[in-house]
Amino acid sequence: MNLGFGFSPCPNDTFSFDALVHGRIQAPFAATAAFHDIEELNALAREGVYELTKLSFGALPGLGDSYTLLRSGAALGRGCGPLVVAREPASLGQAVAGRIAIPGRDTTAFLLLRLAAPALGEVVEVRYDRILDAVASGEVDAGLIIHESRFTYAERGLVEVADLGAWWEAETGLPIPLGAICARTDIGPELIAAAEDAVRRSVEYAFAHPLASAEYVRAHSQELSDEVCRRHIDLYVNEFSRDLGDDGMAAVEALLARSASTPA
Repeated sequence: MNLGFGFSPCPNDTFSFDALVHGRIQAPFAATAAFHDIEELNALAREGVYELTKLSFGALPGLGDSYTLLRSGAALGRGCGPLVVAREPASLGQAVAGRIAIPGRDTTAFLLLRLAAPALGEVVEVRYDRILDAVASGEVDAGLIIHESRFTYAERGLVEVADLGAWWEAETGLPIPLGAICARTDIGPELIAAAEDAVRRSVEYAFAHPLASAEYVRAHSQELSDEVCRRHIDLYVNEFSRDLGDDGMAAVEALLARSASTPA
């Protein structure tokens, strides 16, 4: 049996899921990787394209019960939230009053921005890896950045305006839920349970054999330095990636509850 597994080419995902995709662990199915930007994955999930997929926690409310959240494989933690950056120092309110580039309307990052700064100016959707260029060139006034951009924005002469992960942690005392691994509900409870177990064991294998995925990580991160890849993995892959646990589930529930009362 083969399951399509959609995830991003970012180092944290290729590191975490290398063992599953390449059969380094035993599973009752084969997983075929399909690489997409996170907002593309959010859109594809509305069509039910992949049996397993990475999704923004911010996209879950719009999917109803078509996908089931797995407790393993998530990107969730502390000190890892999205940032708002600009060319010059400013308050968050000042920065977002003009044109702000976002990585997608279904991303957790955009949900956090709407929670932290409800009075937004003009929102422009830009693929996440092009946002720094858009800000630096003056195409937009500010940018909402995710993934490895948090490690490279200063190289572009940009400054941090707000850390939305820090805002969330101060507001709730909880870690910040960013990306989830979900299984399409119609594959059935037994296969969903097997997928959750396989994803967990893939993450555990990655922790136990960190060099095993190096070639896979490098193949899909050709524009990133080895140092940025390592920092990316260290930041986004942690104990919550093994299992969300009570704190992780509480964070997810808090985010979804706030999402329900926030205008789209």
